[in-house]
Amino acid sequence: MLRVETVRMAGRGRPKAELVLSDVERQTLESWSRRRKSAQGLALRCRIVLVCAEGLSNTEVAARLGVSRPMVGKWRSRFVERRLNGLVDEPRPGVPRKITDEQVEQVVVDTLEKTPVNATHWSRASMAKSSGLSRSTVGRIWKAFRLKPRLSETFKLSKDPLFIDKGP
Repeated sequence: MLRVETVRMAGRGRPKAELVLSDVERQTLESWSRRRKSAQGLALRCRIVLVCAEGLSNTEVAARLGVSRPMVGKWRSRFVERRLNGLVDEPRPGVPRKITDEQVEQVVVDTLEKTPVNATHWSRASMAKSSGLSRSTVGRIWKAFRLKPRLSETFKLSKDPLFIDKGP
């Protein structure tokens, strides 16, 4: 059932790889394109391949789906080369993360549920010392989760033993 040929459309333009889908591939592509949890990029790639399988040119597919012709050509050829695996996102270049999800979770949980010794709320420095991460990393985590430990919606009793003596 799988067949890959080079076909020239009406003697013009570059030859394109003919795309023929197996029943399993067609079902998978249709389910990925309709599934609510699919990334939108993956769903679009699936729709591109499904329309290409109808025998249309890259220009016609691009016009029907509202995408560029080079994009159609890219995903058509990648599917022909690697089949379904060619549509899945590849790892991005760059330095891998050094902070694990567990470390981020621990900072968030500690911020919300614990208080530091001899203080009423966490500072970036005290959380950094407690978690073993840098102050800037703690700040980025708090910003990402919109945490502001210095701002509280409830009254906090001071842990200062001389608090009453320092009163007005």
